Amino acid sequence: MRALILLRLLAASLFCSAQFPPEPEGITVLRSQFNNNVTISYKETFICETTPGVRGFSGYVHIPPNALAEHGIKNQTWEINTFFWFFEARKDPHNAPLSIWYYGGPAYSSSGMPLSYNGPCKVNPDGNSTTLNPYSWNNEVNMLYLDQPVQVGLSYSTFHNVTVDRVNETITPLPEGSSVPEQNTTLLVGRYPANDTYKTSMGSTDAAYAMWHFAQAWFQEFREYQASSISLSGVSYAGKYAPAVFEFFEEQNERIRQGKWPTKGEQYILPLNMLLIENGLFDLPGQWFSYPEFAVDNTYGIQAVNDTVYQTMTNNLNKPGGCLDQAYQCGNLSLQYDPQAIGVNETVNHICAEAGNYCDENVQHLYSYSNRSYYDITVPASLSREPPFAHAFLQQPHVQQALGMHSNWTVRSDDAVHAFRRVGDFARPGWINKFGYLLDRGIKVALTYGDRDYLCHKKNWISGDAASLAINYTNTANFHAAGYEEIHTNCSYVGGLVRQYGNLSFSRVYQGTHGSAELQPETALQIFNRAIFGKDIATGTVPADGYSSKGIQDARSVKNEVQTDWKEIKQVCYLWDLHGTCTDEQIAMVENGTAVIKDYIIVDKNSTERYPEIVGLGD
Repeated sequence: MRALILLRLLAASLFCSAQFPPEPEGITVLRSQFNNNVTISYKETFICETTPGVRGFSGYVHIPPNALAEHGIKNQTWEINTFFWFFEARKDPHNAPLSIWYYGGPAYSSSGMPLSYNGPCKVNPDGNSTTLNPYSWNNEVNMLYLDQPVQVGLSYSTFHNVTVDRVNETITPLPEGSSVPEQNTTLLVGRYPANDTYKTSMGSTDAAYAMWHFAQAWFQEFREYQASSISLSGVSYAGKYAPAVFEFFEEQNERIRQGKWPTKGEQYILPLNMLLIENGLFDLPGQWFSYPEFAVDNTYGIQAVNDTVYQTMTNNLNKPGGCLDQAYQCGNLSLQYDPQAIGVNETVNHICAEAGNYCDENVQHLYSYSNRSYYDITVPASLSREPPFAHAFLQQPHVQQALGMHSNWTVRSDDAVHAFRRVGDFARPGWINKFGYLLDRGIKVALTYGDRDYLCHKKNWISGDAASLAINYTNTANFHAAGYEEIHTNCSYVGGLVRQYGNLSFSRVYQGTHGSAELQPETALQIFNRAIFGKDIATGTVPADGYSSKGIQDARSVKNEVQTDWKEIKQVCYLWDLHGTCTDEQIAMVENGTAVIKDYIIVDKNSTERYPEIVGLGD
């Protein structure tokens, strides 16, 4: 009886929380005073950031069709409606610097990050309330989270109504005019961005063009936050997004300064300060060597794969016609026939796409034989540290209304992923060169890597170290000569090692995973603040200008011990991430209706022990 009651309650809550979002209320709509073709719709938010006196805003910048034609994008026949969620700094917001935040992927949503990663709050296990995060990056910096490219998260070109099958992970468009099917535990309905791989950005450079138009509108309309400096931070695939965006922003700044950008309403010079990338993917040839190497020779003493798998990975990487050969071919052809990397040459697109696919399947994914997590080499692949409570929170009707959401939130857009894959963005070259360009124009670059991350896409710290040393700029020799110094997170904890010369730093974060803020939030916050305010990363007490870190030259000589016994972590099955958190048996129980579920948590011994305040103590 108890299970039946819970399932009935679940069905009712799902119908409310996963139904089409309510019509947004209290929306302010502005037609840009600088560009009549651009509008901004937004509302003040009062969720997540509940610190007294600290304001937040969410909404959309609506960019019309063909806005990107002047950049060589000839087929943009759809609107670009980019979702943002802004949080004032908790300290002196009108004089604080501002940082844009990008999630990676490509095509993962940033709007879940304020609720689960480096933002003002963390969603509680009930999936319906939040707790303030003392290590939020908006403590001293205004934070602007963007869902990009279009179709990711809450950003859209057009909409369609869909059904979602949780078990099979399929999304099916509802025919226009059809009735809405009855929902249950595993079948939901919702409104999603258009199912069209051609109505999104075709790679990182294309996305950068759209972001510049967004920035021109946003910063000119939200003038009270026209900070003295604008930074951009992100994780993972942001290693491509972010340098593409900042390089284009700086090129546009120069065009405006020289009077070469006459477009009315787009004359605001963006004061660029810092680029911070966590566990970033950059250029394929310079980082892929670390895949087989890290799998067997890492600072935790873990041999993740056996010698046979290691040799196969190495062979597929280096053999004639293998991963590196294909990557170099992609790079050479891309630079010759599509130097902007916007997908204008189908031959180049195909060759680069094939290179990325080959390297993925024949080098990267052989790590799956380890049965270890791609994002944390110290734990099994099947282990999820904490259910994604933010997924449930963003489906709550009161949250949808509070944010003015036009669609249901999704963590990733497969259509945008396919668009990036189709043009071979993953394998295209030149991203590290962009760092050199930015550094020589006085823009800071901070690369930071959690040292337990194997992936995602060549983003372990050994590859990051190599990438930092490959940056060619005026002070390359000085950066190479700098040593690794300890990062003093606070007076009693050393959070990692850093090599730094002036505006360029590379940090290895001890016990950090794919994003350092997940397990090492204080260290991640200190690195972010010290970089953005122009201090040494090691202590935060010395101006970065002319500063050189001192210490050992090879950070690999510093070994780690795993601090967490994964056997002590109680795996919990969560309805919003069945295949990431549940066993096959638990999924079958959800599907056949025998699972007992409370607040999207499947009730069993583990969930009862971890979340007794939600699940209860049993009968």
